Amino acid sequence: MTTKLTDVQNLLSDLISRYSSRVDYLMIRLEEAEGTDIVLRGDRVETLSEGISIGGHVRTCYKGGWGLSSFNKLATIEERIEEAIAAARIVGDEETILAAIDPVQAVCKLPLLGTDPRQVSLKQKKQLCDRYTDLLKTVDHRITTTSVHYSDSTQRVIIITSEGTFIDQSWVDMEMRFAATARNGDTVQTGRETTGSRKAYEDLTNLDTQVKGAAARAVTSLSLPSVKGNTYTVVIDPILSGLFVHEAFGHLSEADMAYENPDILEVMTLGRRFGPKELQIFDGAAPQGHRGSYFYDDEGTPATTTQLIEDGVLVGRLHSRETAGKLEEKPTGNARCLNYHYSPIVRMTNTWIERGRTPVADLFTGIKEGVFAQNWLGGMTNGEMFTFSAGEAWMIRNGKIAEPVKDVTLSGNVFQTLADIEAIGDDFYWDESGGCGKGGQNGLPVGCGGPSLRIRDVVVGGESGE
Repeated sequence: MTTKLTDVQNLLSDLISRYSSRVDYLMIRLEEAEGTDIVLRGDRVETLSEGISIGGHVRTCYKGGWGLSSFNKLATIEERIEEAIAAARIVGDEETILAAIDPVQAVCKLPLLGTDPRQVSLKQKKQLCDRYTDLLKTVDHRITTTSVHYSDSTQRVIIITSEGTFIDQSWVDMEMRFAATARNGDTVQTGRETTGSRKAYEDLTNLDTQVKGAAARAVTSLSLPSVKGNTYTVVIDPILSGLFVHEAFGHLSEADMAYENPDILEVMTLGRRFGPKELQIFDGAAPQGHRGSYFYDDEGTPATTTQLIEDGVLVGRLHSRETAGKLEEKPTGNARCLNYHYSPIVRMTNTWIERGRTPVADLFTGIKEGVFAQNWLGGMTNGEMFTFSAGEAWMIRNGKIAEPVKDVTLSGNVFQTLADIEAIGDDFYWDESGGCGKGGQNGLPVGCGGPSLRIRDVVVGGESGE
């Protein structure tokens, strides 16, 4: 944004005052973003790019109907305002209900603790990807394909509303993904790792152990027996519990899912018990230093920490101002958009299960035959149902970790699975690898966290897991 901040603020304030009387709510968002994207497939460079994006959108509401118009040229902003107003007035036929928030004037920047990726050349970033590619390939001769993906993005967003809010907020996000596929005859296995940071470029430069681990898992899995499909007591590590709380439970906590679907709203009734008394689940952008952290959401609502489950009972959900208003609850600061091409929708930020009191070693006690699963390879959810693939797994026999197995998938109903949690470990880990997708807005940075969990009656692999 080459125009001085004061000039931009004055321009937007003038436009807001001139047009706000024609709608119930008017917001203008300006955005400046720059980033790097590198993708290596083996020795082939698939993507090597740096880019800058400047644009914005106008968002209006009239009688409950929303209008959105995006632009790349500030000179066209009045036309875009007219378009957004016209769209809102066409569809609006009810009542605009937005939970109240205090107007705020703020300039804020998420702090970096180390090197800004913008200070690192494209050549250096490519060399980092080359080094990780070599590490993947040299683990074993049976590694046949590799991929390394580096990305960074710096965003500065200015929001001004008809209610008097003016926010100038900026942050940096970085991510790396690695994959290695091993082959032995007709047997093929893949190992993956993903990590991200909003703290420092250095967080991506010392990942040799993780990179080698992804390739080693692929090679080791070639000779492992597949797990016998059955229903087992399962112990999952913190990475899998973080994935579970985000994918299987977190999306159902997003209030637009509830008020648009009466069946989900009935199931997600506040006060309903979902798990053991020890179970505590949270979401929030207020905890600093994670990939889902910020000061204000994309509606200008301050970041919060929302307890979703307290002592096993559902006590909260995640809101935009509209969902909070319609359900007569407090806004939680969870309205987020990927960029200026989209409207903010209800999204998770950092979602976690609080650590418990059971020593991790005791989670295995008394399990005659079970499965211990670590890390994730992939997964999917469909409403209440989920299926996740573990990156590594072992059988549990007579309370001890026994032989390793492969092709371990964990399936079930999220509500039944929460109820079947038998113990919560006293460990905890933040996984910063998350890129969440919803409503066509894919790759939104999030954080996930949790302790190890012991869960009974989980369907694992085999025909019974299909």
